[in-house]
Amino acid sequence: MTKFDKSKLPSRHVTEGPSRAPHRSYLYAMGLGEDEIHQPLVGVATCWNEAAPCNIALNRQAQAVKLGVKAAEGTPREFTTITVTDGMAMGHEGMRSSLASREAIADTVELTMRGHCYDAVVGLAGCDKSLPGMMMAMVRLNVPSVFIYGGSILPGKAPQVDEIPEDFRSRDLTVQDMFEAVGRHQNHDLSDAALAMLERVACPSAGACGGQFTANTMACVSEAIGLALMNSSGMPAPYESRDQYGEASGRAVMNLIEKNIRARDIVTKESLINAARVVACTGGSTNAGLHLPAIAHEAGIDFNLFDVCDIFHDTPYFVDLKPGGTYVAKDLFDAGGIPVVMKELRKAGLIYEDCMTASGRSLGEELDRIDREADGKVIYSIDTPITKTGGVVGLKGNIAPEGAIVKVAGMAAEQQVFTGPARVFECEEDAFEAVQNRGYEEGEVIVIRNEGPSGGPGMREMLATTAALSGQGMGKKVALITDGRFSGATRGFCVGHVGPEAAHGGPIALLKNGDMITIDAIKGTIDVDLPEAELEARKADWAGPKDTIYASGALWKYAQLVGSTYLGAVTHPGGKAEKHVYADL
Repeated sequence: MTKFDKSKLPSRHVTEGPSRAPHRSYLYAMGLGEDEIHQPLVGVATCWNEAAPCNIALNRQAQAVKLGVKAAEGTPREFTTITVTDGMAMGHEGMRSSLASREAIADTVELTMRGHCYDAVVGLAGCDKSLPGMMMAMVRLNVPSVFIYGGSILPGKAPQVDEIPEDFRSRDLTVQDMFEAVGRHQNHDLSDAALAMLERVACPSAGACGGQFTANTMACVSEAIGLALMNSSGMPAPYESRDQYGEASGRAVMNLIEKNIRARDIVTKESLINAARVVACTGGSTNAGLHLPAIAHEAGIDFNLFDVCDIFHDTPYFVDLKPGGTYVAKDLFDAGGIPVVMKELRKAGLIYEDCMTASGRSLGEELDRIDREADGKVIYSIDTPITKTGGVVGLKGNIAPEGAIVKVAGMAAEQQVFTGPARVFECEEDAFEAVQNRGYEEGEVIVIRNEGPSGGPGMREMLATTAALSGQGMGKKVALITDGRFSGATRGFCVGHVGPEAAHGGPIALLKNGDMITIDAIKGTIDVDLPEAELEARKADWAGPKDTIYASGALWKYAQLVGSTYLGAVTHPGGKAEKHVYADL
């Protein structure tokens, strides 16, 4: 007999009563015993695949989760979903699949859970879109849920040979350095041999990109929002301690079933604010401005890009992480991780302590258990931050009535205001070719349009272009704006998420070469020096959205359904439109 009352759990539909004998026969066929069949069925969902190092360890980590579920009298049922890994997709057509994969992950986890009537979920994810996709599914289903990150990659080390420039030899390497090395190579500052040596050592283990790029940013979010156990996101993927957190996460989800604590008891407006604070103070990825509204949408909570940016503006930046800073995820873990970061936020009254977490304890109770303090090197004291406002800033103006976002972590104040003539490109490939051929001038604002969620389709990231600019030594000498996205690894004055996107007739579609654009990250504005009447005249002459080659298939479907960037680029009506809760069917 199980200690859990199955009469109110979804799995009763496949395990209880004479009419479910056929269903039970399937479970017996897989080696389950009678007791296991009548225990709660827990989905253990991973994004394991052989596409990239971010995902390669998830299968093994899932086994530790299953041990924890079993130890706490649950029956784990492992399944997988897709992942599109941005590092592999970057800089070519494959990048169009990235953001759409977030929706596919959430959808497939939902469908698997619904189809098999699982009672709870432990979700493991390793790469950028798989983290928010998994958390979106948890909130959408509103079942007891625990998230666990696959862990970051170990930092790379360059060979100490004269062929490799000193600045590469003297720092920890991440995949960002490889994208920038391409720019250096194109600029004839890096030899073929040096590039070949660097590419062999930059990514030395399993795990997601090592800087505070999108994967690690959303891993920090998972703890701050409460869906992950405290400190579970920190240790690198190869560390044996990951198994201990996996096992603990399996036990934790059984505790949540027992207490009937569901995902939306954890993900609230307050916990979303906590998560945005952690993104800001760590100089996290601008993509959080897309993913936090999408997670909120699943719960029917109003929380858009402007809400996120207001929080960013009011939060000090005090954790010195790449790409704007010095250190990588492993260093943050060694310094005490997100719990220590949140303790600093608490000192300034910037955390909602009453929020529930995956442990069944409040955030305040969890932080009371942390005895480590800021080291002053990786994690500064909040009283002496790196800068007084967050590392990510929201912008609004006549180019972006629905907003835009820019990462300013590591940029001096004088670098945060830029005025220059527009150099307009209709897609990323055109811009990248121009950068390779030096078809731009210092002081220009490079505009890349038709790369939004619908118009792209897929809202590609522009790391290849921005990294090439940095590699040419031009990262601080030009600005770049787009209705697409930027990788969390992007450096320089790069404005993304410009909305409305060009495909929807946003002002970015109306810009011409030579238009004077001013971006002011201190005031939070982005404007073109044109009278309203001129913009209206150009709009009247606008030929409509650029045609794409995606006239069928998943990307066509995504382009038809996807909504505004500032609302999270979501594809369904969300929690506000719900007429039922899955767990109560």
